[in-house]
Amino acid sequence: MTQPKIGLVLGSGSSRGWAHIGVIEALEKHGVEISMIAGASAGSFIAASYAGGGLAGIKKFAMDMDWKRVLSYLDIAFPRSGFIDGRKVAELIQSYTHVSQFEDLHIPVHMVATDMYSGEQVILSQGSLTDALRASLAVPGLVTPILIDDHWLVDGGVVNPLPVDVCQAMGADIVVAVDLNSERSGSRKNVRSSWNKHAAGFEKKRLEVISSWVQRYGPAGKTVSAKIDQWFSREEPSPHIFEVLGTSINIMQKKIEQMNLETHTPDILIRPRLGDLKFFDFDMAERAIGEGFRRGEEAVPAIQAQISVLSS
Repeated sequence: MTQPKIGLVLGSGSSRGWAHIGVIEALEKHGVEISMIAGASAGSFIAASYAGGGLAGIKKFAMDMDWKRVLSYLDIAFPRSGFIDGRKVAELIQSYTHVSQFEDLHIPVHMVATDMYSGEQVILSQGSLTDALRASLAVPGLVTPILIDDHWLVDGGVVNPLPVDVCQAMGADIVVAVDLNSERSGSRKNVRSSWNKHAAGFEKKRLEVISSWVQRYGPAGKTVSAKIDQWFSREEPSPHIFEVLGTSINIMQKKIEQMNLETHTPDILIRPRLGDLKFFDFDMAERAIGEGFRRGEEAVPAIQAQISVLSS
């Protein structure tokens, strides 16, 4: 009797991506064996962590994270094509898995990226894991794109934030998808309080960025620093730039998912309720992982029923 192959789809969702860890832990607890994974953006990051054998390390990293540590991974770039380079985040996987190539993963992983000029979906499944992660995580306007095989690539969530079709094409008999964008973002009041909570950390990072840019660009750095002051002003009543980018992307991805799910429906759809988490709330890992675990456990009976039907 052949066991059906279970494919896991890990969707995009920035800080809500930590929930994927909880879902995987719930599936493993109940003996659900994952045969393949398709990921977009944050989902690609967790997919690589798990398939490379480093999920426990990444979980500890996430649980220990505070806002100061979040800021340490924002390798600020001069804002030509993005504010953040993204290399530090991509290389983080190597430090926990010691895997640098797709071919070394113990579970097949396909990552989704987007060609920023043609708008076509690009599936990355071989070669450099770090380069693929940088592409799949390259949120437009925030993280710099990367050139791979003559294509400038950005976040896969731009065209396919929940790549169910990719997992189906990989040959999965049962597709379990984790959707992190099913809930709308919280109110502006909640966004502002979340921003104020991290204001001290941003102030320190702001001063570090100003200092480095003044050293690098001389007099021009003073102009840049004035702009940074505007971005991070706590007295400015309008939303800050990261809030605008994050919220807009969340709205876009939710709409795309709704359309895609009409044509590519997973067998099991898991939807952690984390709509109040903002783009940079990476220090809220405990809550996100816990919610992912609860929703994952709720889905186990349905997954087991599907396995039973296909195995009989």
